Amino acid sequence: MQTRRDFLKTSLLGAGGLMIGGVGLDSKLYAASKGANDKIRVGIIGFSDRARSTLIPCFQAHAKELNFEIVAVSDIWNRRRREAQEFFKKEYNQDVKLFRNNDELYDAKICDAVIIATADFQHATHLAESVRAGLDAYCEKPFAETMADGRMALKAVKETGKIVQIGSQRRSAPNYHAAHDYIKSGKFGPITMVEMCWNVNQPGRWRRPALVAQCFEKDTDWKRFLINRPAEKWDPRKYLEYRLFWPYSSGIPGQWMSHQIDTVHWFTGLNHPKSVVAGGGIYCWKDGRSNYDTLTAVMEYGDDEGKQNFQVLYSSRFHNEHGGVKELYFSNGGTLNLDTNMVTSDGGLQEWAAAEMGLPANLLKEFSLPSIEVVTSANTGGDPMTLLHMRNWMECVRSRKQTNAPVEAGYNHSIATIMCNAAVRTGEKVSFDEATQEVLAGGKVFQY
Repeated sequence: MQTRRDFLKTSLLGAGGLMIGGVGLDSKLYAASKGANDKIRVGIIGFSDRARSTLIPCFQAHAKELNFEIVAVSDIWNRRRREAQEFFKKEYNQDVKLFRNNDELYDAKICDAVIIATADFQHATHLAESVRAGLDAYCEKPFAETMADGRMALKAVKETGKIVQIGSQRRSAPNYHAAHDYIKSGKFGPITMVEMCWNVNQPGRWRRPALVAQCFEKDTDWKRFLINRPAEKWDPRKYLEYRLFWPYSSGIPGQWMSHQIDTVHWFTGLNHPKSVVAGGGIYCWKDGRSNYDTLTAVMEYGDDEGKQNFQVLYSSRFHNEHGGVKELYFSNGGTLNLDTNMVTSDGGLQEWAAAEMGLPANLLKEFSLPSIEVVTSANTGGDPMTLLHMRNWMECVRSRKQTNAPVEAGYNHSIATIMCNAAVRTGEKVSFDEATQEVLAGGKVFQY
């Protein structure tokens, strides 16, 4: 029986590389680049579930070919350090150096790059610290949960010029590249509406009750965990289940919406919404969380010239999975569906309706986008998109070219998710001040 790790190693890679829907996997790309014979040494910042289940296996699938190696793990919890040591020995017959925190790792000067897989609110700080230490970085999303953190990390990356890939893996998927090119070609017509949802029915989503009972303050560094968030007493739930608690995570906006809204920015060239209104609440899972289990947002997008004006309707619920994950783009001529990977004339202007106004019919020609099979469960998080995305980062570290998801992509998705978080928490219509780069709720700067 083929394991997920075996799948990641073999399903998308061939001896000479593979081209999928316009996304190149050229095994010779790095060979002519500067330092091609030098091994790139990588450190893991945060030995999280995401790191061990997906990011590390995706990295290892390319590591030998591209001459990369994971040499270190930094984690403030001693349990995670022990688990990392055991994991690398068992899975890869490899020893890694363990560090109690990132400062110790950077002081050791044994890494050229890092993969950041820490808590949501820590990503921006850890990214800024890593590039200031002279390292390239693959940084998980969300990029930032506050504008202050986002501006700080953006500034650090721009000033250092380091190669950064934000973990928005749709940007490396062939179907999304095809959708982007199709929309940019003008054949789809102006986008008039976007509908997106991400629904699950999993009581254990983001919960770690068994592990919480085994987590003690003496075994970790609570002050370092909090970074720049307000000081408070030790809470193992906020340490391990941070996605359920603001201001450590915005929950649905930062975790789910950050992926999907990024495609809107990518496809249109618009950096963020003009305004956002949102509502939500904790309607089912009353377990002490402060982040909502249900959220609906309406985002207005538009440019200064009025050539692109449309709404994005976004919804997510954690108590009924009907509808699953959907991304639908609408124009007057039809629909682009990134769930079915189809462009159809569904909803387009039909002949009889057009004739009433003396207009021609407007119906898109149906065709299929390239597909990419995801053979994994929601529990593991592993997927071929991340495999492609990780490889793109590794190749760019070699070539020093721009990644598929550069730092600006992360900064822009954070503007949208912070606007959504502000709208749902304040009940106000939210806007963005371009001059100050601040999110405004009711005319006031949104703060936690």
